[in-house]
Amino acid sequence: MIDSQSVRADAVVGYDSRGFDGGKLINGRKRHVVVDTLGLLLAVMVTAADVGDRAAAQVLLTQVTAAHHLLALVWAGGGYTGSLVEYCLAALALVLAIVRGSDDMHGFVVLPKRWIVERCFAHLMRSRRPVRDFERSIASAEAMVYWSMTMLMTRRVARPRPSRA
Repeated sequence: MIDSQSVRADAVVGYDSRGFDGGKLINGRKRHVVVDTLGLLLAVMVTAADVGDRAAAQVLLTQVTAAHHLLALVWAGGGYTGSLVEYCLAALALVLAIVRGSDDMHGFVVLPKRWIVERCFAHLMRSRRPVRDFERSIASAEAMVYWSMTMLMTRRVARPRPSRA
């Protein structure tokens, strides 16, 4: 599953690496993440908030398919439609399935598969440091996301399992 999240940037973030997301009215950076079906992070890319989702997804999915050769299907939100679907199929041999809500839905409705990546963002927001982007460099911002998700993954591994006796 691929999605993005816009976060506000602190004053230490340089103007060369921040932007304005007009859809969410946020001045800061945007985190583009790819997670597996368990919600565990496969890759992250931090950009200025004014970078479009399709442009960032093209670069990020190229990196993910190079690292994870068995990846064949990626779910995405409605913002990833258009030529990105054809690019993924032709250049990356990857099926990009768009998860959309129906037109007759009103209010909050949980979309299938979409909650997986939203749960990943919720875990990031529970960590203290990634709530707001305090990092001067983009590499540090990506490292903080990896660090936060590493803590989540190690807690899941260390959790005691009920015995099957």
